[in-house]
Amino acid sequence: MRLPSPAYDFDTPVDRHGTWCTQWDYVEGRFGVPDLLPFTISDMDFETAPEVLSALRGRLGHGVLGYSRWRQDDFLSAIVDWYATRHATEVAPESIVYGPSVIYQISQLLRLWSAPGDGVVVHTPTYDAFPKTIAAHERRLLGCPLGDWPALERLLALPDTAVLLLCSPHNPTGHVWTEAELNRIARLCARYGVAVISDEIHSDLAHPPYVHRPWARHGGDGARWAIVTSASKSFNIPALTGSYGIIGDSATRDAYLRHLKEADGLSSPAVLSLVGHIAAYREGTSWLEALGTYLRGNLQLVAEHLDTAFPDLNWTPPQAGYLAWIDVRPLGLNDEALQRELIETQKVAIMPGAAYGSPGHLRLNVGCPRGKTERGVTALVEAVRAVREAAL
Repeated sequence: MRLPSPAYDFDTPVDRHGTWCTQWDYVEGRFGVPDLLPFTISDMDFETAPEVLSALRGRLGHGVLGYSRWRQDDFLSAIVDWYATRHATEVAPESIVYGPSVIYQISQLLRLWSAPGDGVVVHTPTYDAFPKTIAAHERRLLGCPLGDWPALERLLALPDTAVLLLCSPHNPTGHVWTEAELNRIARLCARYGVAVISDEIHSDLAHPPYVHRPWARHGGDGARWAIVTSASKSFNIPALTGSYGIIGDSATRDAYLRHLKEADGLSSPAVLSLVGHIAAYREGTSWLEALGTYLRGNLQLVAEHLDTAFPDLNWTPPQAGYLAWIDVRPLGLNDEALQRELIETQKVAIMPGAAYGSPGHLRLNVGCPRGKTERGVTALVEAVRAVREAAL
């Protein structure tokens, strides 16, 4: 019998200043002004699950932090069981690989499945690391507007298109792909011989009734596909580093692991990342469920404020995650003027949509205590009003 979930405190702020925190300590680097209240990079202001912290303390108590192995049953079985219980998906332990980060895995797979000059399809708007990674490997980014199926087929059919880099759930919009959509993508990629890399790092934060469906259900035996992911987003442990992948065919797995170990010297994992993943997947479900409920409350708060102030936006919360993707184009605002007002008057940092290839949008991170969410959406409403009044 499953015991009731304990109460977790997501309301009490944790001071992150002075911890080398990208979101808080280095906000000036992106926005040009220090000491802004940040709603930016996609980590959360919450402590991770107490079960994870307890496991980390226990491992540190051992005192020896030597070389370790990721290819061991504790780590692999935790992943296999997580996919079986949370995502109703069977994963073979031998298909799992380790990587120091999700972007590292994407980089390796791009090298294995494409050549310089080849096209890589991504849905737009797109997570800003994707274009940078694709360009750094001298591949061509082929942007497909989210939901434009004729455009997707045209891009996949190009003779030099090698890879579809899928974001599932999608960042920054929070779209959760349906089974029908994923089947349609799978058919198109099979028809045109395009490999699929599915970044599923936000998969554990799908909001009911939406359900994440791992690409492992759609890739097919022996096909060129991979899932790249980590517990870092859902359990807020990115500073531990470490990720893992599921690669569909053995030849790619062997080549990937050879590069990991022999070319890059990265096969010895961050041991605390292993400990964190195992504890999260074995013991963290109650915390994760409580987190999801809290995040939905934050997102609903944003919706209520925006819909009250600007009914024309008709804004609805995303289907997954804690990133509120807000289309402000119906308000007829100047993007630069809005950012100036947010930064100079409201003293908040909210990511402009141009960073993801979509001017006229904002990405507001509400992975934070409700009081901070209230401050952020209130600042946004006031900034919009000020810009509109100034334009009259």
